[in-house]
Amino acid sequence: MKASKEFWDKSAPRYAKSPVRDEETYRKKLDITQGYFRPDWSVLEFGCGTGSTALVHAPYVKEILATDISGKMLDIATQKARDAGVENVRFQQGTMETLALEAETFDAVLGLNILHLLENPETAIARVHELLKPGGVFVSSTALVGELMVLWRLLIPAMQAVGLAPFVNRFSRQSLVAMLAKAGFSIDYEWQPGKSSVFLVARK
Repeated sequence: MKASKEFWDKSAPRYAKSPVRDEETYRKKLDITQGYFRPDWSVLEFGCGTGSTALVHAPYVKEILATDISGKMLDIATQKARDAGVENVRFQQGTMETLALEAETFDAVLGLNILHLLENPETAIARVHELLKPGGVFVSSTALVGELMVLWRLLIPAMQAVGLAPFVNRFSRQSLVAMLAKAGFSIDYEWQPGKSSVFLVARK
């Protein structure tokens, strides 16, 4: 966990400046997510990075708690919210294991581009289920590292060795769906914009 925090703290300035790789896909994910939201909803986003997505979603819900392991990421996120005049997004440092949150508190939980970066995604998914109100939704967007081309799978360990890549979990789509089912979720929506990623909305 310490290594992950250090990696993302170091990466924060570069990460904040990097553009969205596929604007059309990103916009579709936003639209689908916002189709589930209601104005009185409380939302949790874990692994929020520099807060861009939380700030986009802010007008559609009552409040968002956006969390990340990296304090440097959250410093940038807090400044973004201040600059944009967004007042219903609160940022807090921590992980799903360390944050003291009450069960059945949230109407939606967002885990975007984060599950494949966790050493224990199954534990995080179970915690998400616990934190959601009955009928609540878990929105996730996940890289399927196990589906990447062999070249990338070979490159990742080399990049990790020199500090250019974080820990990555190599589960498949089937494994992810199985983890969700084991936690008690049913799949409400599924979309694969490419073979190596999947966007899911799972309902408690």
